[in-house]
Amino acid sequence: MRVFITGATGFIGSAVVKELIAAGHHVIGLCRSESKAKGLVAGGAEVFTGSVEDEARLKQGVARSDGVIHLAFNHDFSKFAANCADDGRVINVLATALGSSNRPLIVTSGTAIAHAPPGELSRETSATATSAMHPRALSEETARAAAASGVNVSVVRLPQVHDTTRQGLISPAIQAYRAKGECCYVGNGGNRWPAAHVLDVARVYRLAIEMAERNAVYHAVAEEGVPMRAVAETVAKRLALPVRSIAPEEAPAFFGWLGMFAALDMPSSSALTRSKLGWTPTGPTLLADLTNLQLTGD
Repeated sequence: MRVFITGATGFIGSAVVKELIAAGHHVIGLCRSESKAKGLVAGGAEVFTGSVEDEARLKQGVARSDGVIHLAFNHDFSKFAANCADDGRVINVLATALGSSNRPLIVTSGTAIAHAPPGELSRETSATATSAMHPRALSEETARAAAASGVNVSVVRLPQVHDTTRQGLISPAIQAYRAKGECCYVGNGGNRWPAAHVLDVARVYRLAIEMAERNAVYHAVAEEGVPMRAVAETVAKRLALPVRSIAPEEAPAFFGWLGMFAALDMPSSSALTRSKLGWTPTGPTLLADLTNLQLTGD
């Protein structure tokens, strides 16, 4: 299969490229940077020069492919709503270019938009937030609209994706820990975040595009929920910093923009995903990667 990938040189995208090539697929990676293009070529991928802002190039990339994985996203949270709107635009361009060809489009979302009763796991079939409630939900709203018009769309929802260098939203939390000189959690720290190793996540994307099931929703979740107190305590040992609890009202001052997420309890299940795709995660746990966190000078 010839797979066109946006975000091909990113943290997750790089792993997806390797996973697809190892499975015998031909990867066409969208890339705007000459230096990063060299890495794609070295890994056996075809470089497709351009950016997600260039609609003509996106359409050309789609035309050369048998399927599309959309991973590009601007993670500047100071303009999160605008970035989500841009993501919806890109999804619409990709979907329109695919039309009713039956070639699959895999869209990326987050498990946090799936709702569940307090204390329960969100699931692939759970109701979701609207984009008015959570800007990231626009990705799935756009995907559903495309599916209604005949496009073969499915969604991969991501938890905190990690290795020893990056850990999703936990990475900016670690930056706050280092800046403040202590590792804090909110309340009793019992709120949980789901997680998965980046190589396990890459396998979900490969299996999803190979399956090419219409209107499917997948949760790339290896660990249903890791308590944030355990995260803070594990990082504290690695950084040799003290640990303490803070009140909810202190979270914005300590974590900055991340404060709105710091106390959220958002455990998530991947039972349906495992059953449909035959996916069994095998990578290190989040706490294992945090224990072996790579620091400058290591």
